Amino acid sequence: MMESYFIGIDIGTQGARVVLLDQKGKQLAAKEEVFTLTARQAQAQSPQQWWQSCYSLLQSVCMALVTEIDLSCVKAITVTSTSGTIIPLNKNNEPLHEAIMYSDTRSAEQALRCREAALASGYGGYTGFNSSAGLPKMLWFMERYPEKMGELSRFIHAADFITGKLSGNFSVTDYTNALKSGFDARALEWPAYLFDTLPLQRKWLQDVVPSGKPVGVIKKELSGELNLSPQVIVTAGITDGCASQVASGAVNAGDWNTTIGTTLVIKGVTKKEIIDPSGALYCHRHPQGYWMPGGASNTGAGWVNRLFDPARTEELNVAAAQLIPTGKLAWPLMQDGERFPFVAPQARGFAPGEIKETELFAAYLEAVAYIERYAYEKIMGLSGEKIEQVFAAGGGSHSDTWLIIRSSVLGLPIRKMKNVSGAAGAAIVAASQTHYNSLTEAAQTMTGPEKLIQPHSTLVVAYEKHYHRFINTLKEKGYISQQQYV
Repeated sequence: MMESYFIGIDIGTQGARVVLLDQKGKQLAAKEEVFTLTARQAQAQSPQQWWQSCYSLLQSVCMALVTEIDLSCVKAITVTSTSGTIIPLNKNNEPLHEAIMYSDTRSAEQALRCREAALASGYGGYTGFNSSAGLPKMLWFMERYPEKMGELSRFIHAADFITGKLSGNFSVTDYTNALKSGFDARALEWPAYLFDTLPLQRKWLQDVVPSGKPVGVIKKELSGELNLSPQVIVTAGITDGCASQVASGAVNAGDWNTTIGTTLVIKGVTKKEIIDPSGALYCHRHPQGYWMPGGASNTGAGWVNRLFDPARTEELNVAAAQLIPTGKLAWPLMQDGERFPFVAPQARGFAPGEIKETELFAAYLEAVAYIERYAYEKIMGLSGEKIEQVFAAGGGSHSDTWLIIRSSVLGLPIRKMKNVSGAAGAAIVAASQTHYNSLTEAAQTMTGPEKLIQPHSTLVVAYEKHYHRFINTLKEKGYISQQQYV
């Protein structure tokens, strides 16, 4: 039987990555490009530059494999990118504005109005709008650029732009990208309050389908330039957090995954929707109808390269292994406010005044693990279900020291999979409805464990005390209510 191959594309905040996997999940090629960012690009980036980067990387991947495999057997492509990033398009599918990034906080006031409108309407779906969500960014654009409204054809998400450039279809998005734009994941429709209360028009919003559903085929000119078949299927995309969850293999009911990239993202699979009154935890819809509850924290690994020399990361990890548990309380929150596992716009990071560089590095590793534990305690409190193990993905999972800290803080085994990139998750999604019968079947076949990390008994005891000290500090600062979960 001939092999089939699948391409995953990931457009992240700081770079792009393209991978090609075979039908068993083996990575045959991977190329990436790091973006050189200005401070302004935390708010806006060029979708056209994204496409130029993607196209160049696709060329590199295909060129690297042209003599190794039969490129005509590449079957499907899926794109993943940041959740909440919005691009307004004109009728020619050209951006009317740079991509309004999820990290752009200028839509905070619109986010409040979106939340109030949803709650006032009695809407029972996702109402946890903040400045990182897509819907407030739509309103911000409409109010900031009224002169461009006559040209507006539709709002799309970051992954949708690359999907459109590949296939020509810009009119479709997926369940995961649509959620924070106001899509009702229960009824699988755009709710009425968007048009009755907010100044949106239905024609500006895309059709919504499950991630991995075919939405077209690759443009003929692209297939020729890349030596691919003109029948390569382009599927609906998926958000980056969900793509990393897929790459980790955590796609069955009861599975939970933590992805530590720039931010910390926790996602799982449940048979029933979990309702969080605070809005910090929200539920995506699984392509097979399950629920994918989770949340994205402003705490993650973004601090590593911002505060420490990237060339010394491995050295610092080795040093940290000799220092844990540090007993130092610090929190590497790199922006104002936290959104998950608790909502605290007033939150600020902190660190001891007198502390060695290696100790601070280790203390920050511990702090992220404390945030992760608090999140899982919240999830168990809301769901009533016990969590037995955690799958690990994202760049943070490459640190053995961090994995040991996290496992010991959680008191749970952690499974790190072989290929944990969002691009690999996108490739698995590409296979899920074009080669396999479901996402579950694709992930079961295409993912595999690299290592299992067990809690260290002595660290578990020490971290139990330090964890509660950390949480009490957050309470004392007013970031967490005294009545919340712990």
